[in-house]
Amino acid sequence: MTRASRSSSEDDSAELRLPRPPGVIRRFWARHPRFADVLIALLCVVFSFPPMFGYNPDSNWAAWDAARPVVIVVVLCAAALAIVRRRWPFAFYGGTLAATIAYLFTPGGSAGILLPTAIYAVAVYRSSRAAWIALGSALLVTSVVAAPLVWTSVITIQVALNVLLGSAVSGLIGALIGVNVGNRKRYLEALLDRSRQLWVEREQHARLAAAAERTRIAREMHDIVSHSLTVIVALAEGATATDDRERSREATSLVASTARAALGEMRGMLGVLRDESAADVPLSPVDEDTIPAAVEAARAAGAPVRLAVTGRPTGSRPVRLALARVVQEGLTNVLRHAPGARSVEVDLVYAGDGVELSIQNDGVPAASATSGRPGYGLRGIRERVDHVGGSFHAGSDRPGWWRLDVRIPLELKEEPA
Repeated sequence: MTRASRSSSEDDSAELRLPRPPGVIRRFWARHPRFADVLIALLCVVFSFPPMFGYNPDSNWAAWDAARPVVIVVVLCAAALAIVRRRWPFAFYGGTLAATIAYLFTPGGSAGILLPTAIYAVAVYRSSRAAWIALGSALLVTSVVAAPLVWTSVITIQVALNVLLGSAVSGLIGALIGVNVGNRKRYLEALLDRSRQLWVEREQHARLAAAAERTRIAREMHDIVSHSLTVIVALAEGATATDDRERSREATSLVASTARAALGEMRGMLGVLRDESAADVPLSPVDEDTIPAAVEAARAAGAPVRLAVTGRPTGSRPVRLALARVVQEGLTNVLRHAPGARSVEVDLVYAGDGVELSIQNDGVPAASATSGRPGYGLRGIRERVDHVGGSFHAGSDRPGWWRLDVRIPLELKEEPA
């Protein structure tokens, strides 16, 4: 890891500060939200009424005597709305605003505890911006209502100032605490949501990786089993059809050697799959003589294969693996679909920065040369060629002939995963 990447990762980890786990009290409130709401509503009632009855000789006793029943009902309703402050914080705020206006008619002009509680609820359960707007709106509305009351001498200016200053100070405290708690709450929710998204993405990546690995294993198994079994079937049929004991013995010996080689390849592949430390190792080994071995096996099975190599064989390991499997699958298709072929030509041309492979035979019936969709073998060839950045074409270029053309760059720009 470079110094820049280490510093960037350290900055990211420093920016992503995980919150502390909740304590006993917070866990209790989280487990009993309804109890907490009722308790807060009762506290609002308890701390809202005593300030209304404070003695002040300069207070507006006449206004208080006339508005007392209305003020008490408004304060009680606003305190009761604290029960629904989590779901409807603006309803609680509206009731609190009405109670704040009602405090203008009390003797002492106290602000009470309702407004800071409502501003706190808006900040926590809605947003910080909404809390500041609610605080400003409450002070503005209270000032607009208090001005004509003072002008008409319904209330004294001292009572109006007490309500406004008390509401501003207590509301500011509630907003500051609510913004802090609300931001932390939203930060924690964002972390949890991000963790859920990462978990879902990890599951999706795991499923995609498993599907890709199943396709890769299936392709390798198809190449190994299909080619070997096709050669074994052809040799066994030849051994059964001939009366010559020597030729029969030679054919059965080739059957055994072909089966033994296939078994060795399968053991190598399964051994890599069992080895957790060999994640980037190819599923099966590739030797320099893999292509000649595939040609010799096809010849032993009775196919008249001619191999022509132009240029010096070279290329990276993935390229050699792709070429070997393409030749192996191409000859397997000849043995399976063109058993009567009289000419099978395999041409390898190493030129420049690429290699061109051509496999053609003259044993394909005219009816099957242009009909049907590609089977698993051709699909596997296309996948291998695409994997190493090559091009692929298969089809009938003339009546009775089938041709497979592949071009692969000798060196890959990036090693395939």
